[in-house]
Amino acid sequence: MVDESAGKNRLGRGLAALIGDDAAVALGDETAPVPKGVREVPIEFLRANPFQPRQIFRTGDLDDLTESIREKGILQPIMVRPAPGGSENEFEIVAGERRWRAAQAAQLHDVPIVVKDLNDNESLEIAIIENVQRADLNPIEEAAGYQRLVDQFTYTQDQLSKMIGKSRSYVANTLRLLSLPSGVQDFLSSGALSAGHARALIGHPQAEKLAKEIADKGLSVREAEALTRKPESSSPKAKSGSSPKLKDADTVALEKNITNALGLSVSINHKGEKGGTVNVSYTSLEQLDEICRRLSRV
Repeated sequence: MVDESAGKNRLGRGLAALIGDDAAVALGDETAPVPKGVREVPIEFLRANPFQPRQIFRTGDLDDLTESIREKGILQPIMVRPAPGGSENEFEIVAGERRWRAAQAAQLHDVPIVVKDLNDNESLEIAIIENVQRADLNPIEEAAGYQRLVDQFTYTQDQLSKMIGKSRSYVANTLRLLSLPSGVQDFLSSGALSAGHARALIGHPQAEKLAKEIADKGLSVREAEALTRKPESSSPKAKSGSSPKLKDADTVALEKNITNALGLSVSINHKGEKGGTVNVSYTSLEQLDEICRRLSRV
């Protein structure tokens, strides 16, 4: 049996500060004060949110939640707003649609709600935040949710990291998954590849081909990383007999350490006594600004 609040341990302590106490409670933040004005209304007074980013509600998850609600009731109130164009007894769900659907399946007559006066943009923002808190999102769904908050609501990566209780590098690495070819993203969405597999493919010229090979062979993340470092047999250098030199273990480890510290893809090209180059890749102007900000401190 799955408790309706499953996944709430992923919430960051900054959630209430970002979106308000009432919204934070509706999304499962136990550190936020209980909102005032919680009341119960007939379940038929509620209707689905047309801005709901999630279009697929997995039957198995709803079955578990239905059983939990049948046994314990709804633990967090459903956040609603007055239904645009509706009567005074019609409310549109902002956060908690899974609870509402499961409550219908459990044949509850009344559900707890907290009513907020929100416009369309605010309703969409909270709906997206609710979805990125879900533990069952695949990596691409999660990354797309973060990106939408960045693009439409100007969230910074620092704000996102505080909201979800993850490191800034985790957010940055998740967003980087959106730079992968669509074919690789499909492997991620289906569960054939993990985020760890996919990160090894970022920027690789044959990412889709390698993704299929990794999935077909069931390679581990470490094996996938080794595969991406192999010289390409079809490259001009390989055909001429001058295979590209593989990086030594120390260089690879240093690349990973810097990548984890910055939350950005870092490549080191060491040329021995001649020195070398360090390449830092970014996928947005925000990331470029962050690089410049850090360099200015040196």
